[in-house]
Amino acid sequence: MFDIGFLELLICAVIALLVLGPERLPTAARAAGRWVGMARRMVNQFSSELERQLKAEELRQELRKAGDVGLEDVQKTVKDALAEARKYEHMILPEGQTRPPRPAPATRRTPSAASPADTPKATDTGPDEPARDTPQSNEPPSGSPEHRS
Repeated sequence: MFDIGFLELLICAVIALLVLGPERLPTAARAAGRWVGMARRMVNQFSSELERQLKAEELRQELRKAGDVGLEDVQKTVKDALAEARKYEHMILPEGQTRPPRPAPATRRTPSAASPADTPKATDTGPDEPARDTPQSNEPPSGSPEHRS
């Protein structure tokens, strides 16, 4: 970066010794070292951030190129393959029987999409009562108001 040789550094050190004196020179050298260290860290941080940004931009460009090529070609290939498979469907199935088309994976029913009637209901328990895993009988408990009357 700067073209400073050993002779220039020696001349600067002699001038600093004459100007500052032997008492203040160590503290001035430490302060100068801290400033130089901070400047180097800032330059390194700036250059690494610049490199990261350049790499990120290159990745974005590659993703754009890959995204433009893929989706339509894949859809067309899948549709062509399905059409080809339908041509040979008669070889697999018995005569006169055709298979109903299957729903797309997004429209199939999954356990998480089950209706509320299909899901088991939790028993109502108080805050002090633990939940029971066993099914309960239809008889009310002995301490209920129905048994007292």
